[in-house]
Amino acid sequence: MKFLFVGTNPENTGAATHFVALAQAMVEAGHSVSAVVYPDGLIANALAKSGVRLYRAQFRNVFDLRGYFATFKAARDLKPDWLVGNFGKEYWPLILVSRLLGVPVALFRHRTPPMGRVSGYLVPRLAQRFFAVSNHARQAYLERGVPPQHVRVLYNPVNMALCKPDAQQRGTILHQLGIPHDAIVLGYFGRIHHSKGIFTLLEALDGAMAQEPRLHAVWLGHGPDVQQLGERIEAGAFAHRHHTLGWIDDVHPYYSAISMLAFPSIATETFGRVSVEAQAAGAPVLGSHIGGVPETLSADVTGLLLPPGDVAAWRDAILKLCETDVREPMSVAARDFVDRHFSTRVIADDFVRMLKEE
Repeated sequence: MKFLFVGTNPENTGAATHFVALAQAMVEAGHSVSAVVYPDGLIANALAKSGVRLYRAQFRNVFDLRGYFATFKAARDLKPDWLVGNFGKEYWPLILVSRLLGVPVALFRHRTPPMGRVSGYLVPRLAQRFFAVSNHARQAYLERGVPPQHVRVLYNPVNMALCKPDAQQRGTILHQLGIPHDAIVLGYFGRIHHSKGIFTLLEALDGAMAQEPRLHAVWLGHGPDVQQLGERIEAGAFAHRHHTLGWIDDVHPYYSAISMLAFPSIATETFGRVSVEAQAAGAPVLGSHIGGVPETLSADVTGLLLPPGDVAAWRDAILKLCETDVREPMSVAARDFVDRHFSTRVIADDFVRMLKEE
């Protein structure tokens, strides 16, 4: 099949990561993929060597005529089987180009906050395919009146090769961070914001560190609460076992360095790519039982689901995964779980199957 993806968002967001991963998955599956992208943005740079033909353009907003022109021209020249969009500001332009050229459009929605009243009603009905990225998100759309037949679920694809365990890489990273090679390392990869449960996690970690001397924590990310997190770490008794690395463009190597990943959100999450990527690298996940997070792991097999904000429960769960005979079987099961449910191979096949459905 021939696809034209349109994603001119210049920011590094979950939707942008999904856009790149899905486009790459379709190329790997043998399909022809082109993309209209923001010049020199995250998406363009990530797809530059992926076998995707790039058209550089921008939609500053839904009324940006230059974006319409570039998308219309690319679609007219390529004659794709499907247009694919990931960002709200491009929903209406893609629907219009779809109608003008007679090319079906598939749109993805990555958030659960409602669209405007008109868009919320019409977009899922006018797009030939409208996808949620989790069953949790799909249910939110149904509760707002979208008919069930108009919303399908397609999970985020994960590149198993990028996320594979690498003992040598682990050793290198631990050495660079000054962490002992036999340490048990918990990772937090994400936005540094109180809604992500970071302060619950910090308190639970310090409680666990008091009982487990091998336990270290690696914090990757940035956000408005970076300074407060740093101050609380420094005020604690185990500051030397917390390693805050800030924003890192490519987190994939760091999955190999962690023994487990924490996803402690106290606010609803639509999905949770970081959970799936960590498991692909063999790291079990401690996840909040909230929103779409439970769909990203197999509870008690590849990780544990925990009550959001419950410090004692998180402390005890961390200590449980510090036990080798608990953690290692989960590590083995985790990679297999992701390969069967979220690998690029599986998601590309599911995408094509859903596009071909009557």
